[in-house]
Amino acid sequence: MASSHPTSLVWLRDDLRLDDNPALSEAAEFGLPLTVVYVLDEASDGIRPLGGATRWWLHHSLAALAAALEANGSCLVLRRGPAAEAIKDLATETSATHLFWNRRYGLPERTVDAAIKEWAGNNGVQASSYQANLLFEPWTVRTGAGGPYKVFTPFWRSCLAGGEVREPLEPPRQLPSPATGESGGLPKSEDLHSWDLLPHSPDWSGGLADTWEPGEEGAGRRLDDFLDGPAEDYGTGRNVPGVEGTSRLSPHLRFGEVSPFRVWREIRRRFPHKIPADVGIFRSELGWREFCWHLLYTNPELATRNYRPEFDRFQWQSLNRSELAAWQQGRTGYPFVDAGMRQLWQTGWMHNRVRMAAASFLVKNLLADWRIGEEWFWDTLVDADAASNPANWQWVAGSGADASPYYRIFNPVTQSKKFDSAGGYLRRFVPELADLDGKAIHEPWKAGDVPGYPDPLVGLPESRERALEAYARLKD
Repeated sequence: MASSHPTSLVWLRDDLRLDDNPALSEAAEFGLPLTVVYVLDEASDGIRPLGGATRWWLHHSLAALAAALEANGSCLVLRRGPAAEAIKDLATETSATHLFWNRRYGLPERTVDAAIKEWAGNNGVQASSYQANLLFEPWTVRTGAGGPYKVFTPFWRSCLAGGEVREPLEPPRQLPSPATGESGGLPKSEDLHSWDLLPHSPDWSGGLADTWEPGEEGAGRRLDDFLDGPAEDYGTGRNVPGVEGTSRLSPHLRFGEVSPFRVWREIRRRFPHKIPADVGIFRSELGWREFCWHLLYTNPELATRNYRPEFDRFQWQSLNRSELAAWQQGRTGYPFVDAGMRQLWQTGWMHNRVRMAAASFLVKNLLADWRIGEEWFWDTLVDADAASNPANWQWVAGSGADASPYYRIFNPVTQSKKFDSAGGYLRRFVPELADLDGKAIHEPWKAGDVPGYPDPLVGLPESRERALEAYARLKD
């Protein structure tokens, strides 16, 4: 593909930002005519199609990215189909001599990238990849024996012992003009609306739009708000679902609208002398995200196969349609679980403390296969992440790495009384209970019939005992 008019091609994936984008910055430094492309790949082998909530987010994130590129003299080309074919076609159309991307870590994605890199090498195209979305790439963190880590604490200790992470890159000061196609005009781009990423008939996204601001600017504001406010009380605030005590950066990190390097450096900038203990806890949550990707890298089937193979013998129970719907719709009769599931449906997000309780209720009190919950969260969470979502579900189920002990069964009543004692979170998302006082709201069945609110789906003591018996059989 040698050309008398060399050009560059940047392929963006889960890195929808200008700031700290190594592939984009390196391409800008080359100074060649530059094409920036995003490919919606739902056809390559093994690529997991996005859920409904992430499709909504992607639409708005791409719109924001396109506007940012246009403001910097460039444009975003959209293509749909198998990425290998789309990138080869666009490289040919623009006579690209250089191809840039930031690395991905799932096996299907790595397989696609490796095939394109091989094709590039055979066709005179220089393909370069960069570290952009993980602080510590999975193959760089190894035990003393040379294997992957299976427990978080030593994993994170090893990461932190490896030295300071790199400085984030500033956005390119200027982007080269877009490359032109064979006809002399800009490469053809598909219309974002034609991808049908937004829900309709019905449009259930009103609560998402009221809650979130997808895009790089929204990510920056979210980071600033967190560091200016809840960060120094994160250790306690993160457990209270009724307050803004968490960063809510997860969907922005999932789509790469902010890089973990930028988050890390902003923490250092705000606390140059000593990082407060609570902020250190937040950094360890970034570490948990890294650990989940570490697990997925060495266990590509994390979303479908038990990490601990002995769980292949576990006797999960089949839920009937009404039981599953009760959990999905927040109609279990346990306000803490129901508030979380309704928050998820309304906003595309659920507080992490409540996520654990809702997940535990499904896999332990109802003894449903964790994969059922993982699939529901994949479809409804705006931060549904290919590594964190299955790793966290397996953690709750006990089938994963560094798993929650089998006997740890989150009691939704105890959790509710401890972390939402006044019931403000419950009243917000379960309005049927609004008239109950601060004690009765946690156990509404004790207050008699509450119009519009169901009785408990299962009894907590009995379902706990059933779960413990099932886990005990696994050890026999």
